[in-house]
Amino acid sequence: MSGTHIRRFDAASRRLHLVLMTSFLALAATGLPLLFAGASWAGAMARLFGGYQLAGYIHRFFGAVLLTALVWHIGSMLWRALVKREPGILWGPDSIVVQPRDFVDFWRQARWFVGLGPLPRFERFTYWEKFDYWAVLWGTALMGAAGLILWFPELFGRMMPGWMFNIALFVHGAEALLAIGFIFVVHFFNGHLRPGKFPMDLVIFTGAVAEHELRHERAAQYERLRQQGLLDACRVEAPDAADIRRARTIGTAGLTLGLLLVGLIVYAVAR
Repeated sequence: MSGTHIRRFDAASRRLHLVLMTSFLALAATGLPLLFAGASWAGAMARLFGGYQLAGYIHRFFGAVLLTALVWHIGSMLWRALVKREPGILWGPDSIVVQPRDFVDFWRQARWFVGLGPLPRFERFTYWEKFDYWAVLWGTALMGAAGLILWFPELFGRMMPGWMFNIALFVHGAEALLAIGFIFVVHFFNGHLRPGKFPMDLVIFTGAVAEHELRHERAAQYERLRQQGLLDACRVEAPDAADIRRARTIGTAGLTLGLLLVGLIVYAVAR
């Protein structure tokens, strides 16, 4: 990978994504045999983790990791926005918050799909990236809350009626299936399998994107950085061969495992 590159994600964002990716894959791999315990393949899959009991321990450990990462991320964003008063966190072109521009971009791209207009000039985060972000955020919070109720039944049993545990069990399982399907179909396609990025977009692993790609894919952001005189400050060295190999290895492992898990879900539900 050569040529001038622009920094898109800092080290903290890349580390957070790696933690989320690892914990989510572990939760999916250990949760499916627990959810479909009656299926013929579930026992064999559970044995990969040392049996159902150990699979449950591993599942709860990575659940704690995922919730900790969620709380840390929300806390850090609020700290930057409300305490440090960093501009652009809650609103503006660099914000992940959904704004009127996103609905306009969605409409313009829908018209572009059928040949009725030009492709929108996207900013730092596109509308589908914001959809991915908020879907993961609220889905993790909902799934995590239900998981905590099931993890500590004695504690929550003092505060809520017994029928709430049935709801928590249903919500945890249903949301988990929805999350796995969304991440490994919608998110993977948007992030990696879409035309122009197939078979994989490495930017979340390397943190940098080629300048010509940014100029083409996010024309509004590129033009804004150019007008503000910030392009030079955002330019970084291209990822070296070792970084590329590492990124491809991690990405391929995650993509392969994710597609296998989706296949298991389809097989289990179809039977």
